[in-house]
Amino acid sequence: MESDSLATEVILTNSRQSLGKLKLDWTPQPGNYLDVEGKTYAVLERRHRYQFKAGRYHLHTIAIYVQKAQRPSEKSLVAGRWVIGDASCDYNAHSEIIRCAVNPEGPCESCRSYENSEHR
Repeated sequence: MESDSLATEVILTNSRQSLGKLKLDWTPQPGNYLDVEGKTYAVLERRHRYQFKAGRYHLHTIAIYVQKAQRPSEKSLVAGRWVIGDASCDYNAHSEIIRCAVNPEGPCESCRSYENSEHR
């Protein structure tokens, strides 16, 4: 059975080097992680490329811009999406890409700047 998925080009953000085209069975969003040839990358940006055919534009390919990363060990579910770190901390960025400005590398558990926003 042939998949309806589009070719997704994976591009390193800093060098603009293409890591190749993949057929994915999911739609990568910024903040997601992707494994390519045994290495893990964080998706930073997604762009759609269209082609003009028969008087209309059709989605032709998707390009995702990535950077090498490690999957975070700490995640919190906030409003139906996963964010890095402990979302109960005042300093948490509530982002899929960055934990916080105080301790971006983590972990939250041993951070001396941790401020619990739920106890206010």
